[in-house]
Amino acid sequence: MKKVPIGISDFKKLITENYYYVDKSLFIKEIIDDGSEVILLPRPRRFGKTLNMSML
Repeated sequence: MKKVPIGISDFKKLITENYYYVDKSLFIKEIIDDGSEVILLPRPRRFGKTLNMSML
């Protein structure tokens, strides 16, 4: 049975240790389609910045 990923911010760990993960943000698609050389991610604490970067 899959586990709920409370407090885990590493995408590889989510996948290898069989956690639930659903990305509804389309973050990767936006990064690829944007084409910018520099991308700023202004987000508050605990808002998924580390997880998004490890997902890429």
